[in-house]
Amino acid sequence: MPKHSFFITGTDTDAGKTVISAGLLAAANAKGMRSLGLKPIAAGCEKTAEGLRNDDALQLQAAASIQLPYEQVNPIAFEPPIAPHIAAMQEKRMLSADRISAMCKGALMQPADFAVVEGAGGWRVPLSHRETFAHIAKQLNLPVILVVGMKLGCINHALLTAEAVVRDGLKLAGWVANRVDPDMACYDENAATIEMMLRAPLLGEVPHLNEPTAENVAQYLDLDTLLDGLSG
Repeated sequence: MPKHSFFITGTDTDAGKTVISAGLLAAANAKGMRSLGLKPIAAGCEKTAEGLRNDDALQLQAAASIQLPYEQVNPIAFEPPIAPHIAAMQEKRMLSADRISAMCKGALMQPADFAVVEGAGGWRVPLSHRETFAHIAKQLNLPVILVVGMKLGCINHALLTAEAVVRDGLKLAGWVANRVDPDMACYDENAATIEMMLRAPLLGEVPHLNEPTAENVAQYLDLDTLLDGLSG
């Protein structure tokens, strides 16, 4: 497993996990690091001649310097844009944290320096009535990066998610303020409150971008703080 590997979670479905994950990969590439990105489960996929494809997973595949086959980046794909456990039930499939984490570990055997594994939705999104995405992160034992979608209500969502991550025994490596609502009232005050109350470093504040490419996002992310915190 790459030395610098992280699990990416968000405060909710539209927090911007993929945008930030791709930005982190681009930032690692800029440092000459070999990078790879995984999105083990994706719901909301399009049918193509090659099979089901998810835009988020394709973004991670494109941003990574190590080009894995799509099926390794996103081994479990569902067409409807609904909760993964519901999509699985509709297809009479079973989602298992053991199986999914094993898939991730296989892909993470690549000779990479930096890797991200992106969840779906938030920390407690179910895989079944017994397991959540948190079980995957716990089995992989990866430090967690929290993407906070900056909008009304984000303070509560950020603090609750951070509390759950730590309670599950994982390290919160840092958080990113992603401005999903360009018209958010009192943005600075909200960001300052989260920074004061969250016991993890702020890795960057990403403004609402017209072109949120991986390279554009990367310039707002502090990879040095992230990597120094991991070694410390």
